[in-house]
Amino acid sequence: MNYLEKFRNVHTFIFDIDGVLTDGKIFLHHDGTLLRSMNVRDGYAIRVATAKGYRVMIISGGTTPQATERFNQLGIEQVHLGVTNKLEVYQSLVDEFTLDESGILYMGDDLPDYGVMKKVGLACCPRNSVDEIIDLVHYVSPYNGGDGCARDVIEKVLKLKGDWPGYPSLKVPQHRTRSNGSQ
Repeated sequence: MNYLEKFRNVHTFIFDIDGVLTDGKIFLHHDGTLLRSMNVRDGYAIRVATAKGYRVMIISGGTTPQATERFNQLGIEQVHLGVTNKLEVYQSLVDEFTLDESGILYMGDDLPDYGVMKKVGLACCPRNSVDEIIDLVHYVSPYNGGDGCARDVIEKVLKLKGDWPGYPSLKVPQHRTRSNGSQ
């Protein structure tokens, strides 16, 4: 089975936060708060996926409580933060929701994700992941963590299933002209 067929089978997305939905950098605010930034294009894709009925879940070792609020706004109900054993949380979600593991896409970037990635039907990672993860996964996104890698995999799945807004009826021009008529 080629990797596009694996994308076609996805019904559930599970994402790590740091290094996947963020670029992995943590900014220390003067009041001690840890700040991270997320890509709005990833957020849009997550919102589209949840609106179309796909399950989207978060399993992260990070503990930013504001992240839960943001993810809930995007339609994600299963947000697990401060996780020390991702495989254990993953297995409890599979059991709770009776999920077919062959239809789960998991995106992680570092060694704490390794165990889960060995179990899912489609293991993915951002381009800037650690070597051990890149060697393990089925698909390496051409985008770095925090730079649209989640959008990349969600869009692939939804386009293959005809669930992406405006696709396949979206018309892409062959070339664009500038307003002054030059090319």
